[in-house]
Amino acid sequence: MKTAEDRKLDVPVADGFRALTGKGVAASVGGAEYHVGGPALLKEEDAQIPDALRTAAEAAAARGQAAIYLLLDGKAMAVFAVADAIRKESREAIRALHERGIEVAMLTGDAQAVADAVATELGIDTVFAQILPEDKASKVRELQSQGKRVAMVGDGVNDAPALATADIGIAIGAGADVAVEAGHIVLVRSDPRDIPKIVALSRATYRKMLQNLWWATGYNIVAIPLAAGVLAAWAVLLTPAVGAILMSGSTVVVAINAPLLKRVEL
Repeated sequence: MKTAEDRKLDVPVADGFRALTGKGVAASVGGAEYHVGGPALLKEEDAQIPDALRTAAEAAAARGQAAIYLLLDGKAMAVFAVADAIRKESREAIRALHERGIEVAMLTGDAQAVADAVATELGIDTVFAQILPEDKASKVRELQSQGKRVAMVGDGVNDAPALATADIGIAIGAGADVAVEAGHIVLVRSDPRDIPKIVALSRATYRKMLQNLWWATGYNIVAIPLAAGVLAAWAVLLTPAVGAILMSGSTVVVAINAPLLKRVEL
């Protein structure tokens, strides 16, 4: 692919560059103000879109590509189709979450058609598209209001409020510092397959806690009445020495059971 220099093109200098949070960017070129962004920018600028560009954008959306527009004076001058390559790991992660009975939702600023195309390919259950960064936390609260426990995964500055709002915030270690601070769990690797592993480990840990609790409780339910002489009339009595041995045995059982957590397949 040839660059602008290879083609000996004169590339004008852009001045006054600024980011439009959740919408796109803007800069001045040759005294004219240009905007570049997606659906949120079009809505804010109430932009005029020629039919040819609209058709091209719809075709890109059908292929799962996002349409990025170049605006001048509120009119679309060009449209660029861009797409993130869907990682194989993402499919595996979502499949593993479904196997564990977990619903998967996606929050994205992309257009609805693009989000739907990606969701269909990955098997995502719920899609929230064209979401501004400040609205992510409200979508998390919306899911919580439906009685769902929400785990939010994110890595950017804009994800921090949603990570803090969710029941469990899972931050990507390689992401922004503020996202890492907001998350309850931090993934060392940027691998989405670690998310279902977290779920499996958490559930296994909870089961171990219940097992040890029931063992300790069951021992006391039986041993304390015996030590108190409830069955003394029938010559059944737990002497202090035997009680001490059984208490030690109960502790040993709990101590042995806990390390078995390492054998859980994630």
